[in-house]
Amino acid sequence: MNNNDQSIWNEELIRRYDLSGPRYTSYPTAVQFDAGFGVKDCLAVAESCKGSSAPLSLYVHIPFCAHVCYYCACNKVITKHRDRAQPYLDRLYKDIEKQAQLFSENRTVEQLHWGGGTPTFISNDQMRELMGELRKHFNLLDDDSGDYSIEIDPREADEDTLKTLRNIGFNRISLGVQDFNEKVQVAVNRVQSEEETRFVLDKGRELGFKSINLDLIYGLPFQTPETFSATVKRVIEMNPDRLSVFNYAHMPHRFMPQRRINESDLPSPDQKLIILHETIDTLLDAGFVYIGMDHFAKPDDELAIAQSKGKLHRNFQGYTTHSDCDLISMGVSSISQVGLCYYQNHHDLEDYNKAIDDDLLPVKRGVWLNNDDQIRKDAIMQLICHFELDMKKFGQEHNLSFSDYFTEELDRLAQYQKDELVSISDDTIFVQPGGRLLIRAICKIFDKYIPASQTQQGFSRII
Repeated sequence: MNNNDQSIWNEELIRRYDLSGPRYTSYPTAVQFDAGFGVKDCLAVAESCKGSSAPLSLYVHIPFCAHVCYYCACNKVITKHRDRAQPYLDRLYKDIEKQAQLFSENRTVEQLHWGGGTPTFISNDQMRELMGELRKHFNLLDDDSGDYSIEIDPREADEDTLKTLRNIGFNRISLGVQDFNEKVQVAVNRVQSEEETRFVLDKGRELGFKSINLDLIYGLPFQTPETFSATVKRVIEMNPDRLSVFNYAHMPHRFMPQRRINESDLPSPDQKLIILHETIDTLLDAGFVYIGMDHFAKPDDELAIAQSKGKLHRNFQGYTTHSDCDLISMGVSSISQVGLCYYQNHHDLEDYNKAIDDDLLPVKRGVWLNNDDQIRKDAIMQLICHFELDMKKFGQEHNLSFSDYFTEELDRLAQYQKDELVSISDDTIFVQPGGRLLIRAICKIFDKYIPASQTQQGFSRII
């Protein structure tokens, strides 16, 4: 995408197509996960993967937070009692051992991510211990060539924390910022000074972290186009390698902390559109590349390079360059993607603990991908990662006629062509600049489980 092409923004089309829909970190999405999928299925997929030399991606979930952020929709445990972490970690180590027995086979771990919650809630010694357990059971790289990242709350990280993270092998960090405006911070119970963020970012660079991401959220209470613009400009001055700008989805019926947010304090839909439009223009003018969804990156960042080469991928960790990895996830609520299935651990901490104490894999639900799922997943991932799909090549790879297999979908795309969200020429579907912000709506056309013309309760709005 040409960063100077302002046709990415078409407000009339955004209003028309801004329905709710999945973020497509998987297909089928978690809505289709079935409680009938259990331990026996994990054993079956492990058997099917035996002898594989494909690399691994590991995810570890640390659910604890010392403070509740009212906007948060993550699976978390709010507590100031740091001693709650060790019993969880002890069970997590058993989870790690069981997963490694199934899938490790000395396969190289190219990607590793700790998320939460707040991973830096645990002590430096506990972080060393946890990484030691992972190294004990999986073949982690020790030459700094892997993509090893961790989410950081700048309020929970000092110089010793950052040195510890770097020493145990992390080389990427992601910092939650959300907004620098103090009134907004107070309203969402996340008061975090710009100085705290700058310290972690600057110290991270000094210690040799090779990539730093900052997260922002638009649509929070008391945000205005002017105040959010000020935050974006200060963030640009910090010069992060990647930047995520998430839409706040206000769903208090699902996420209890959001009930503490006064809905009347939220910016109007019109204000949100202005905020997003101005943010995109500012970031593109500053030289960032729009990767897709909520993500921006410097042109020399691995995500931007992978996208330009047609090698970008998407999974439960978002956009990634590691398309050939099986994703093994450990900890409460975490989701794995292995072979032809997805499976999720128990979401409830007590249920997770009980399964571990009973010497069981803590699997709650999952789904096997049938042949149609695999075909549609490939189509959706090509569109959401690269904004184009070569129908002839796709047909050859899947031994089908694309126009015959997706007759109804191509018929529905006709309106999107008319609205210049997509174009089709030389057997290739191109997502036009005006359609890239609405890529979730375009992907829904290929989703068998959610007709593109319908919304789905529980999903956030696209914009």
